[in-house]
Amino acid sequence: MTELVDAPTRPATLGVPWRNTFAALGPAFYTALSPTPLPEPYLVGVNAPLARDMGLDAGVLASSEAVQALTGNLALAGTQPLASVYSGHQFGAWAGQLGDGRAILLGEAQTPAGPLEVQLKGSGLTPYSRMGDGRAVLRSSIREYLGSEAIQALGIPTTRALCVTGSDAPVRREDIETAAVVTRVAPSFIRFGHFEHFSARDMPGELRQLADYVIDRFYPQCRVDGRFDGNPYAAFLEAVSERTALMVAQWQAVGFCHGVMNTDNMSILGLTIDYGPFQFLDAFDPGHICNHSDEAGRYAYNKQPNVAYWNLFCLGQALLPLIEDQDLALAALESYKTFFPRELEARMLAKLGLQQAQAGDRELIESALGLMARDRVDYSIFWRRLSRHVAGGPADSVRDLFLDRDAFDAWLQHYSQRLDSQGQAGTGAQMLATNPKYVLRNHLGELAIRQAKLKDFSHVQALLGLLQSPFDEHPEHDDMAGFPPDWASHIEISCSS
Repeated sequence: MTELVDAPTRPATLGVPWRNTFAALGPAFYTALSPTPLPEPYLVGVNAPLARDMGLDAGVLASSEAVQALTGNLALAGTQPLASVYSGHQFGAWAGQLGDGRAILLGEAQTPAGPLEVQLKGSGLTPYSRMGDGRAVLRSSIREYLGSEAIQALGIPTTRALCVTGSDAPVRREDIETAAVVTRVAPSFIRFGHFEHFSARDMPGELRQLADYVIDRFYPQCRVDGRFDGNPYAAFLEAVSERTALMVAQWQAVGFCHGVMNTDNMSILGLTIDYGPFQFLDAFDPGHICNHSDEAGRYAYNKQPNVAYWNLFCLGQALLPLIEDQDLALAALESYKTFFPRELEARMLAKLGLQQAQAGDRELIESALGLMARDRVDYSIFWRRLSRHVAGGPADSVRDLFLDRDAFDAWLQHYSQRLDSQGQAGTGAQMLATNPKYVLRNHLGELAIRQAKLKDFSHVQALLGLLQSPFDEHPEHDDMAGFPPDWASHIEISCSS
């Protein structure tokens, strides 16, 4: 634990310049306010690789001054703290005005990796907290810290977590827990719900201002795209649809369940955002529901692709006052229906080590998933063992995962013939670089959290390092790539964080 001295009264600095372009949009988009301090903050962990990418010194981030600043106790020079307003659909129902209920956007750090917004999640009450307390707890903050970096290392677009700070200040959830703040970064935290907010409130000027801001910063090609009769807002909707399709295809391929795909939790940049009740699959169950609060199973693993399209349709409705043509909006959304299955098939073929799609490949993929679902085979372990087999290992290690050995043998013979037909060496190595050995299973996170509650953060940092290189063998950590213990099935992850 980092020992801290009293916080200085002057503004702190992290050594990077700041801009505040979101703040320049005007007060209709946010409320300017500072974070609410927490008593006696301490450092839980620093993401050194991300700090390096941002041109920051991890040692500086561990200093007393930085810990105070990134907990919200000390102002950072050059920032304009604010909480943004948005609306959205939650569990399929219109929820009306929402907003940053416990997050404060500091501004955009100008980094070697480009401008990155920096946000303090868990930094206190805002006008958009509704019935919440504006805080995050240590448990969920560690899960986001680890989960976002695990997703990043798997090559999936995501927000990231720079560090976590904690405090012994009590926070009531199902039980009394302690507070924490995640410093998270992304090119932008703008969500579908930001557009829904201004559309629902019949504020076309602000809606256009927001769309122009996002297009000019992140989608400039939409201004010169000749498709959609030169309509930049339709081109924008299509581009968001394709980014979202790519992200969800990558989720499905690695067995990632988001758990709460509300429209206010959907990034306009196609980033994985808002790590709440997420989970990587253990035993393969297409209908798996990772969110204990999702009683109807709206956000089950196999429903994520359709929910993403539903959310995009809501975004399309919000943008319709700008597109001004329903047929154009529907045409822009149509790209999701072709882009998603194409991207998912490409990723599943890569998991199988297949270079070029051939007739029958889809059946090969579906029959493998069907066998896995029927015997509830561990998702990550199956793909990793299959990769090792193709790289020269025994088939029995894969075969032993199945109860119906004859059915698996028939599939393996078909698969082996398909591999032979492409006649390329190095397939096994490519598969080992595609199918991770390590994912953030619930029980691994839970064990790290238990130690963190005792002020031992070494397990959090060790797990972070492992997840940052998930395709490497790390033989000293083989136990962390094994089957989950029986007690893991009783871990309940809900929207409470």
